[in-house]
This record gives sequence, C-alpha cells and structure tokens, in this order.
Amino acid sequence: MAVWDDLVGQDRVTEQLGAAARDADALVTAAAGGLAEDPAGSRMTHAWLFTGPPGAGRATAARAFAAALQCVSPDRAYGAGPGCGFCDGCHTTLIGTHADVEIVRTDLLSIGVKETRDLVRRAQLSPAGGRWQVIVLEDADRLTEGAGNVLLKAVEEPAPRTVWLLCAPSIEDVLPTIRSRCRSLTLSTPSTAAVADVLVRRDGVEPELAARVAGATQGHIGRARRLATDERARARRAAVLKLPLRVDDMGGCLKGAQELIDAATEDAKQVAEDVDAKETEELRAALGAAAGTGGRLPRGTAGAMKELQDKQKRRSTRTQRDSLDLALTELTGFYRDVLAIQLGSRVELANADMRDALERIASGSRPEATLRRIEAIGACRRALDRNVAPLLAVEAMTVALRAG
Repeated sequence: MAVWDDLVGQDRVTEQLGAAARDADALVTAAAGGLAEDPAGSRMTHAWLFTGPPGAGRATAARAFAAALQCVSPDRAYGAGPGCGFCDGCHTTLIGTHADVEIVRTDLLSIGVKETRDLVRRAQLSPAGGRWQVIVLEDADRLTEGAGNVLLKAVEEPAPRTVWLLCAPSIEDVLPTIRSRCRSLTLSTPSTAAVADVLVRRDGVEPELAARVAGATQGHIGRARRLATDERARARRAAVLKLPLRVDDMGGCLKGAQELIDAATEDAKQVAEDVDAKETEELRAALGAAAGTGGRLPRGTAGAMKELQDKQKRRSTRTQRDSLDLALTELTGFYRDVLAIQLGSRVELANADMRDALERIASGSRPEATLRRIEAIGACRRALDRNVAPLLAVEAMTVALRAG
C-alpha cells in the first residue's frame, strides 16, 4: 500500500506530490554522494500550502507527502518512487513517531505566538535521519496574527533541509505574505462513490451503509467515516435534521435551539470523558503523584495542573463550537435538498432517506423562502465566529427558519 492510497479522488494532487517527492529524493541522494544540491528545475520546494473544502483530505495529503519525503525503501530508486508505505520512514511518519516529522494540530480556537516560536526553533534543526525536517501544520488558518508573523520569517529564510506543509480551507485563510512564499495545492471534494469505496475497502463498512453516509456528507471523508462507525453520531445527526419539522411555533423554535446547544455540550462532554481523564492521570504520574490514588501533588507542581485544566476548558469550547458548526452544516444540506426539489434539479440529495419530509417542506414554501433560511443558518455561523452567545445565535436562527 503506497502512502497516496488514502488520498481519495485527488489524482492530480497525487501526481504533483509524487513528482516533487522524486525530485526531493534526488536532492538528498546527490548530497549524500558529495555532489552539490542543485534545485534548478526541481519540483520540490521548502513550503507548501494545502487548501480545499472540509473533508477533502488536506491533512491526509500533507501527511502522505511527509511520508514520501522520508521514504527509505530501496525500490524508490528503481521506478517505484518514494512513498512505499511500508519502510521505516513511511511507517513512522504515518503513525506520528518519526523523529524528523512534527505534526501539529490544535484542539483550541487558535495557535499562539509561543507555540509557533517553538515550531520555528524546531525547524532550524538539522534532520536526525539525514533526509528532511518536516513540519506539518494542520490548522494554519488558526494562527493568530502575531503567530503568523513569527512563522513568516521561518518560511522566508528556511533551513536547508526544512519543509513546511501548511493546511487551511482556502488561501484567504492564510496571511498573504505567507501564502505568497508557498506552493499552493488545491484539493477538490471527492465523489460520493469514491468515499464509499474507501470506507468499504479500508474501514470494512458495509457497502449499503457506506453509500448512505457518503451521500449524506456529500464527499466529506472524515464525517462519513464517523457516521459509518459511530452510532451516536448517526443519532445526533438524525436529531438535528428533525429541527426543520419542529419550528412551526415560537415554542418549537426556542426548544429546538436549546436542544441543539445541549447536543453540542454533550458532544464536548463525551470528548472530555475520552481524553481529559487520561491526560490528567498521565500528568499526575509525570509530576510524581501515585497513579490512580488522587494523592497530593509535589510542591510547586500546581501550576502545571492548572495549565492543563485551562487547556482542557479551551478544548471543550472548541469542541462545542465544532459540534454546533457541524449541526449547522447538516441543516444547510437539508435546505439545499429542499431547494433542489423546488427547482426541479437532478442533483444528488444528501438526505434522500428523508425525501417525504423534504417534499413536504418544499411544497409548502417557495425557493425564495428556502434561500432566506439558508442565509439565516449562515448568519448564525458568522455570529458564532464573532463570539455571540451560542444560545442567542441559535435562537435567532430558529426563529428565522420559522419565518422563512
């Protein structure tokens, strides 16, 4: 299995990255033989920006490229090219343990100056394995302005063997000064058939379920996998999609808004239960407290525990925001289906299993009202981005959904 196999429906991007990885390997080989590294005409460069819609596989592409850069398979020199997926370089990169690959993702709302300075210092190191020092920044769009300025200098004046791989939804989400120094690759939304195929082939999902969730998420690989493998996620989605059927009166609007907030809070609580307890116990053990005893921590370590608790609280806020955003995405897809029916479009419906409900709402309103409802959902998302209280933002949206 090559490292590119998980890039679903991205043949053009795979071809470009494969060519760059071959040129990168040639540079390393030349240097090892005592020859000058001549980048003239090389398709390799020191900074890349992966963009594309949610679920297209930006981080997957960056990780695959990082693995190909670290590939040490002897077959790469005989036409196969780097990126075998099996050698030590590929394997350790893909599972996140390679000494020369730093993969950065954040559970928080932003990436600050301190974290970015740590990355820049890391980027100045020579690769321990003699190939490349690779920094994968999966959430480059979450860099604060100050952090972006810190990163800019490192991208402007890179160390000889350092490669930056930045991921963001669009080039507009990255500072112009940074994106102008990166080679940009834009991924497209994969087809639902391609997503269903990878769920069956790689995750062992039943074909019927794979096809249903691939259609429901309209090509979003991560969401499709979660729906296919997590029954609770399917139940939450079903509850969200009942909202358009319950906003007939003001009471239904306010109750529906509260239930959306409660579902997002429950989602954040579930993540906390899965992660926080383990993190806390690991830190207590590292600080010298006996595992599982809840005993007192050594003197002077309370600050470290407080810092972890603050991080967990910020992560909970981010998780709740992400859960709400996903619910709003599902609602947008519902009304998009309503609009498609109203206009007689033959596009594939994301919620084909709810066709009766879609047709009932479509027949009871006009396309103009459906567009206003979609805009109300967009206004709610913008309000949440401006830190409006979530319940107020969602209540305003549900009232607008009723009014049409």
